[in-house]
Amino acid sequence: MPFALFSFSRSIDAMSFFFDSFAAACRLAWSLDPELLTIVRVSLAVSCLATVLASLVGIPAGFAIAHGRLPGKRAVITLLNTLLALPTVVIGLFVYVFISRRGVFGPLDLLYTQKAMIIGQFLLVLPLVTALTIAAISRVDARYRMTARTLGANDWQTALVVLREARFGIAAAVISSFGRVISEIGISMMLGGNIKGFTRTMTTAMALEYDKGSFTLAVALGLVLMAISLGMNVLFNLAQGRSGR
Repeated sequence: MPFALFSFSRSIDAMSFFFDSFAAACRLAWSLDPELLTIVRVSLAVSCLATVLASLVGIPAGFAIAHGRLPGKRAVITLLNTLLALPTVVIGLFVYVFISRRGVFGPLDLLYTQKAMIIGQFLLVLPLVTALTIAAISRVDARYRMTARTLGANDWQTALVVLREARFGIAAAVISSFGRVISEIGISMMLGGNIKGFTRTMTTAMALEYDKGSFTLAVALGLVLMAISLGMNVLFNLAQGRSGR
């Protein structure tokens, strides 16, 4: 009986600690704490730029692979699918070797900067954007291409028709890529160094606060991260629904 009472008391304490931390985190996020806003700003700036660059390269590459008749097409797709499972720490280590002081690009002083984080995140999501674009393009009915050709469309016009039909799949690829980079921690920690006010992102700050035993800021950042992901998916679903109608 005493053991049961002790276990029940510990459970009550744990729940009380959770709700207290959650309430404090909500107040911190609602008050627009300057430190929290700086961390969110850095995360959004780095992740958005990395996603845009990966999209500018990955979408045309995915279209060329899916739409064209390239030699070794199957091998390229297999390689891209393999790279989807590449751990972030492997990419971080790979980039670190090149941009460290002893690396080829060491004189550029890229290590522990936002540029280094962008490079790493770009390499992380480029295979994702490309592979998902290939999948989206491949699902487009071949009759769209033939109809466009019959109506006198040139190569560019035919490509635009195909891209228009695959736009939701491509948009989903971009959103998935953004979600991948904004939630990663290995690259940001290894290449950014978690420098306060400069390279500290939401995920690295959450890990730091956890190590310190301070959960308020970590929980607040987690709430912001979930809100950003939810907002992007809601906007995407609304746009998809309006276009469908």
